Amino acid sequence: MEALVWTAQGTGFTFAMTAAGAAVVFLVRNREGNTFKRLFLGFAGGVMIAAAVWSLLIPAIEQASETGTTSWVPAAGGFILGVAFMFVLDMLVPHMHPETKTVEGHKSSLRRTTLLVSAVTLHNIPEGMAVGLAFAAAAQGTGHPSAAIALAIGIGIQNFPEGAAISLPLRQEGLSAGRAFLGGVLSGLPEPVFGLLAALVAGVLVPVMPWLLAFAAGAMLYVVVEELIPEAHLGEHSNLGTMGVLVGFLVMMILDVALG
Repeated sequence: MEALVWTAQGTGFTFAMTAAGAAVVFLVRNREGNTFKRLFLGFAGGVMIAAAVWSLLIPAIEQASETGTTSWVPAAGGFILGVAFMFVLDMLVPHMHPETKTVEGHKSSLRRTTLLVSAVTLHNIPEGMAVGLAFAAAAQGTGHPSAAIALAIGIGIQNFPEGAAISLPLRQEGLSAGRAFLGGVLSGLPEPVFGLLAALVAGVLVPVMPWLLAFAAGAMLYVVVEELIPEAHLGEHSNLGTMGVLVGFLVMMILDVALG
């Protein structure tokens, strides 16, 4: 129960940050080129890379080592399963990115705006799982509450630009500001849902916690490599995306080391 309460609070914060970012649509009438999006997507990618390493993979290796298991086996195995999980979702769930007109995943007749929301929704699944597992580990005594809090803060910070990155394109597609805001908010719902599910599973499957942590790390890094970094480097002046990644990584690293 403690893990669920902590997870609800942590993912509630990250969800609120997504909503706050989506609210930018009420303040910005026109997108100012791609500079805004490149920086924010790069920043989100950097945060997720650092979170996957410091908050998930390293704890997975340490926990496996404490139980006498070959430390790299759960980390590598869980990582592979997480990548495979997101790969399958990417292949099956219809979605579309703002820069393209091609529907990815299973063929669908859904509206373009729905497909745009679906793309960001996929990104938020591993983020919610990561926060849920971090708080579950803290409740079990195998992790530190401060480290889980640092992860929630980092994910929350990068959710602000993600919320804006979905509501602004929806507004550009012709939706009203209110509907564009709602689309951004809905894209963040998987975080509390999958966060609580992950915490529940972790409570029942305590011995495989290292596998679960590495699973979340693999899923997050798949999103970073497949979507965030490529989108942050589209067009000219791709160094803006690069700087966003580096700043995001630095911020999350500092948070995790300082609080964890």
